[in-house]
Amino acid sequence: MTADSASTQIIRPYGDTTGDGMVQVSFTLPVPHGLRAQAAALHLAAAMGLEPASVVHAKPMGPDFTFFIVYGRVRHLIDYARIPEPPGRAYPLLTAAEINLAVRAALGRRLVVVGACIGTDAHTVGIDAILNVKGFAGEKGLEYYREIQVVNMGAQVAVEELLARARAEGADAVLVSQVVTQRNAHLDNTRRMAAAFAAAYPDAAGPGRGRPLLVAGGPRFDTVTAADLGVDKIFGRGTTPAEVASYLVHALLPAAGAGEGR
Repeated sequence: MTADSASTQIIRPYGDTTGDGMVQVSFTLPVPHGLRAQAAALHLAAAMGLEPASVVHAKPMGPDFTFFIVYGRVRHLIDYARIPEPPGRAYPLLTAAEINLAVRAALGRRLVVVGACIGTDAHTVGIDAILNVKGFAGEKGLEYYREIQVVNMGAQVAVEELLARARAEGADAVLVSQVVTQRNAHLDNTRRMAAAFAAAYPDAAGPGRGRPLLVAGGPRFDTVTAADLGVDKIFGRGTTPAEVASYLVHALLPAAGAGEGR
């Protein structure tokens, strides 16, 4: 093996056998269900580089739309060795006891968190997974933490309502969940929220110095950064309550969050 070949790791998708390049994609076309619609789906698959391809599922979505699942082979290759490792968590993962101790020692009061689904989003599973005591993935939510006071405003909360409640509660952090979205509504809603808080706290030097820490979460934020939206942190799919609680300590009580962690 040459030095060049040792520094590369060429891979392609796996379907039935290693390296066969088989992938499965789904999409909806604005055409009535039928044989012509299936032909259109195969033409699209070919244009995408899936060849040969087959329609393995087609279902009408009302009279004028059809949903497809297409299975086919791609010839694209990826050099896995050239893909950089994404940055890991920049703060330690603390236990509930460590978080409670850090908050009590640094603040001398409970840390106040206000959470909501803003805009027209009525899907509360994300915010409830983080805030409710039931939690997520075997971890209890922030309501379980003795030194954290949680205000869960629920779904379809207007930005103005969220801002008013955060100010009334003296919130240290505001958590916003956006799960169900169309036409980038989750991005527009989050930017509106960030702009409203920036206008309400014009003299704040940053989170913990006037305005609350602003945290957004949901499965569709992977195309933007926190700076793009004007918030302090974005959490994606699979985030657990312990990750969020540890981040709050890290961001709001940096001296307390600098100790040992996992």
